[in-house]
Amino acid sequence: MRRWLPNLDAGEDLLIVENQRFLEKDGDYDPDGYAVALVRIGRVRPFTRDDMKAACASYFEDGWLAWEITHMRPLEKTFQVVAARKIYSVDVESECLIAM
Repeated sequence: MRRWLPNLDAGEDLLIVENQRFLEKDGDYDPDGYAVALVRIGRVRPFTRDDMKAACASYFEDGWLAWEITHMRPLEKTFQVVAARKIYSVDVESECLIAM
């Protein structure tokens, strides 16, 4: 769930990066992130109370958006990459993006 719309083309892959630090504001980053999966964003719609359990949300607030993830493909091998807020570009060798 997010408060902003993704700027992605239909069918565009998005690399999911995990990290252990909460990134609170624009410009925050974690050099110790790990790429774990490729996904696509299907529908973006208003977040509802019915979404709370699936999103592990602890409270509900109007104005949030639910991003429906499709085509989830875990990577065969994770690799280190900088984690940052929102959607950003990373330089990755194509052989690193082999999904299971």
